[in-house]
Amino acid sequence: MQIFYIIVAVVITLVITAAVTYYVTVSNLKKNAESKIGNAESKAREIIDDALKKAETTKKEALLEVKEESIKTKNELEKETKERRAELQRYEKRVLAKEEAVDKRSEVVEHREMNLAAKEEQIKEREAKADELNRQRVQELERISGLTSEQAKEYLLKTVEDDVKHDSARMIKELENQAKEEAGKKAKEYVVNAIQRCAADHVAETTISVVQLPSDEMKGRIIGREGRNIRTLETLTGVELIIDDTPEAVVLSGFDPIRREVARIALEKLIVDGRIHPARIEEMVEKAQKEVESMIREEGEAAALEVGVHGIHPELIRLLGRMKFRTSYGQNALKHSIEVAQLAGLLAGEIGLDVRVAKRAGLLHDIGKSIDHDVEGSHIQIGVDLCRKYKESAVVINAVEAHHGDVEPQSLIACAVQAADTISAARPGARRETLETYTNRLKQLEDIANQFKGVDKSFAIQAGREIRVMVVPEQISDDDMVLLAREISKQIEFELEYPGQIKVNVIRESRVTDYAK
Repeated sequence: MQIFYIIVAVVITLVITAAVTYYVTVSNLKKNAESKIGNAESKAREIIDDALKKAETTKKEALLEVKEESIKTKNELEKETKERRAELQRYEKRVLAKEEAVDKRSEVVEHREMNLAAKEEQIKEREAKADELNRQRVQELERISGLTSEQAKEYLLKTVEDDVKHDSARMIKELENQAKEEAGKKAKEYVVNAIQRCAADHVAETTISVVQLPSDEMKGRIIGREGRNIRTLETLTGVELIIDDTPEAVVLSGFDPIRREVARIALEKLIVDGRIHPARIEEMVEKAQKEVESMIREEGEAAALEVGVHGIHPELIRLLGRMKFRTSYGQNALKHSIEVAQLAGLLAGEIGLDVRVAKRAGLLHDIGKSIDHDVEGSHIQIGVDLCRKYKESAVVINAVEAHHGDVEPQSLIACAVQAADTISAARPGARRETLETYTNRLKQLEDIANQFKGVDKSFAIQAGREIRVMVVPEQISDDDMVLLAREISKQIEFELEYPGQIKVNVIRESRVTDYAK
């Protein structure tokens, strides 16, 4: 029992000791924590005080900067305002000066208007007096002549018209005769001399070439197995081969004469060689193309040498050579150009112009025809573009542009080229003309003559070189015939294109018929 009390006392003692120890420990920890919190609060207050002091300082500095900036801006605004006020004052002075000037001018204008109004009134009064005097004069003239003013005017106009018509017809006839006497002799002399001294071949085939064969067996070899040879040849050359019943001949048909010439040379080489198959055809066509190209260049050089023209651009020489294979109305274009060059040179020599420039212009006048199948546009425009591209002179370019009358010639050389071109085209047999074109031209000639008042009927004769116009005698007098012939000639020149000249022959016939009974 005593041990129990001892144990209880020990346990109580331990519990009290643990409680006291816990209390002391907690008190110490609390004191430490409070001391740390106090230190942190004091540091926080110090940091806050420093921050407030810095914020106050920054605020004051910002306020100072804002004040300085506002003062600076205010000074600038005041300066700008002063400048604008000064400028406005200057403008105001100018406006005032202009207003004063306008006021002065308006006063002057008002003064002039008043003067003009007064003068207008005076003029109206004078016009009224003049009208009255004129009316009185007309009445007096009508009283003296016994005719009204309209009758007198008609009579006077008729008289004057007849006199003027007679005088103008007589003057036209005299001037024409004089001009023909003076200019006709020289012109005929120049043209005849030029024609006599220059001659050339003219007509050539245009669309087909014929290749002779050693035998009809060659036709089958040209056609080949299942037509492969003829297809290859047509594909490579662009020319149609016509193999029909014609004995020992093959016809080459094509619009492009150069391709047709390539096909002809290639086919002749194949016939001589005897080996006809697609590979050999391709080889021969290539050789033929080189041969034709060489021939073109040689022909161009030969033409320039024949005419005596030097320094032409090599490309123009090549294009001249291409014209050997070009025809116009059956006339070979290269021979025509050579002839025109020779004729233009002869005409230029007769009238004292530069013969070399005239020959150059004549040789190049149709250069556009060498590529007019490949390039859009008329041969004249193509030729002008080519001459400009290869730096020909302005005289040559104008001669090319004006040789069909599309533009006005600017030099006598251009006129000489026009005349030479017409002479070359108008030679008998120089050009072939289709029947339809021929009949249309004759019909147009007659239609032009028939549209004039007083024409009874007209006939185109001499292959369109002359037109005879029969007039109504009661409507057309002898003096009117001269004027009518002149007007018909001008209308033909305006509407038609033709080589040479057309003679207009006006005939007035009076007949009297009676019967014996």
